[in-house]
Amino acid sequence: MSTASIIEMGNQNTSVHETLGRFKQLFNNLCAGNMAELSSVYSENVTFTDPFTSVRGIDELTEYFSGAYANVLSCSFDFGDPVVNGEDVCIPWVMHLRHKRIRKGNSVAVEGISQLVIRESRVLSHRDYFDIGQLLYEHLPLMGGLIRWIRNQAG
Repeated sequence: MSTASIIEMGNQNTSVHETLGRFKQLFNNLCAGNMAELSSVYSENVTFTDPFTSVRGIDELTEYFSGAYANVLSCSFDFGDPVVNGEDVCIPWVMHLRHKRIRKGNSVAVEGISQLVIRESRVLSHRDYFDIGQLLYEHLPLMGGLIRWIRNQAG
């Protein structure tokens, strides 16, 4: 491997880690009033997928997050150590969410992982994996008790 290749890889790795730092900061500060900040981290042509939806482009992403955060009282993330392979990143997290319509506004902790593709210092692709039951179903009055009972019986 040439010295130029090593320097290029080092610069690329620095750029990825800087973008990842901006990503983590964004999600620990994101609220209904600052959706414009998404464009400082995401590419114009971003693709985003989570258990609820898939969107394409910064405008659709902004619209989706605006709706998702409309009833959020607070949301923060504890990020784990990322696994970085070039411009591909997987980062585990625990989301601490307080939402008007979930558990009467009490905090809910949800474990998940984000798979990111970073190009030119922006997130080009973002896919979130998490248990939708941990976020929603377990906290519904009748269904929550049933799901917890099933999990206890299975475990």
